[in-house]
Amino acid sequence: MALLKILTEGNPILRQKSKSIDKITKRHKELAKNMLETMYNAPGVGLAAPQVGVLERIIVIDTGDGPIVVVNPQIISREGEYRDAEGCLSIPGRNEYITRSQQVVVTGMDLAGKKVKIEASGLLARAFQHETDHLDGILFIDYLEET
Repeated sequence: MALLKILTEGNPILRQKSKSIDKITKRHKELAKNMLETMYNAPGVGLAAPQVGVLERIIVIDTGDGPIVVVNPQIISREGEYRDAEGCLSIPGRNEYITRSQQVVVTGMDLAGKKVKIEASGLLARAFQHETDHLDGILFIDYLEET
């Protein structure tokens, strides 16, 4: 495994939309392992492929219950809302209060190509929303209310 370079705010890759993955390859599995190692080393609770310069739809998350890897994640439902502090490995040292959905349902594939459906709440729901935003070129600071 290898640590990957995390791109920071201002890098144009972070503002681009990622491509769907049609077929999961050995390269994708290696990427996911390296992303997890990079996320743990940072340390963080989530990382999306664009943050390491790969414009493909893959995210990794671990909010304390073990690693989750989702390929082509989609949030298919949202419920409730709550406001909490949020940060980003691509915007080091900055934390802001952001309003997100309290609960989400996410679909996608695991690294074996099997369909997954994950119901998440609290921090895990926040992490899914944050990381899937990265796949569409959205950063958490885009949600800051203008004053």
